[in-house]
Amino acid sequence: MAMKISLLEPIGIDGALMDELSAPLKAAGHEFVFYPEKTTDPAELYERAKDSDIVMIANNPLPNEVIEKCEKLKMLDVAFTGIDHVGLKACAEKGVMVCNAAGYSNETVSELAVGMAISVLRKINAGDKATREGKTMASAGLMGTELGTKTVGIIGTGRIGIMTARLFKAFGCRLLGYSRSERDEAKQAGIEYVSLEELLKESVIVSLHIPSTAATKGFLSAERIALMKKSAILINCARGAVVDNKALADALNAENIAGAAIDVFDMEPPIPADYPLLGAKNTLLTPHVAFASKESMIRRAKIVFDNIYAYLDGKPVNVCDIK
Repeated sequence: MAMKISLLEPIGIDGALMDELSAPLKAAGHEFVFYPEKTTDPAELYERAKDSDIVMIANNPLPNEVIEKCEKLKMLDVAFTGIDHVGLKACAEKGVMVCNAAGYSNETVSELAVGMAISVLRKINAGDKATREGKTMASAGLMGTELGTKTVGIIGTGRIGIMTARLFKAFGCRLLGYSRSERDEAKQAGIEYVSLEELLKESVIVSLHIPSTAATKGFLSAERIALMKKSAILINCARGAVVDNKALADALNAENIAGAAIDVFDMEPPIPADYPLLGAKNTLLTPHVAFASKESMIRRAKIVFDNIYAYLDGKPVNVCDIK
């Protein structure tokens, strides 16, 4: 049976690769439609998706109100790891299968997490600013600290958490881990599982690698932030909602922790001017770029098109549990 497949937004690849990946769909008699511009307008999203059997998105929200009206929708193919921007309630009620692109950005995210840690420890942003202002290391107070020998706490020991741990291990760091379940692969990477309280109290760098779910919303609360060392740095390249970011800003401004490097927030950038972390001390902020590299975009595109071919073949892969 011929199906209509609609890609509602760009996924970071050029036209040549898009044509290459979608060619077998067209050859098999399916209709493939690509929309090169993003939209967040529910009415426009519905217009794009309404007649589709399969819808593809990246990290642009697709709310319940849109999915509910898509009568033909059978599969939602998400070119992202997290699916918290998808109307999962409507998908579950309508029996829509949701697949993601798990694994496409493991390298990309883990490299940024380590790079951010080094940048904060060595005050690289402040050094750039000082140089442009004609200051010196001494006059700008740019004495940093080394990454090697630091204790790093990895919260969430999935694929990205383990890869991040391996990179920190290469610098000579001691690794502590906390997760819902212990994994042999994590232990082989050098992670010592401990309680969350011990991890927060002992780690100089705390790196978050947990998904955003109802259970993890506000996971790093004011009470848990208060357990961290004054010399500690928080790295969040996971999801913004897992941290109480107002409490984090308060802790930074009170110098109760030493710094934070944050790539994800309570909303997608652009960030409102009054957002607490924008004015917090000792922060390195990036506008949700951890997943984005030329290499990861190619991997992602191949994964999501493979998801479709597997679904059409009756052997779906990367199926998300949305119950």
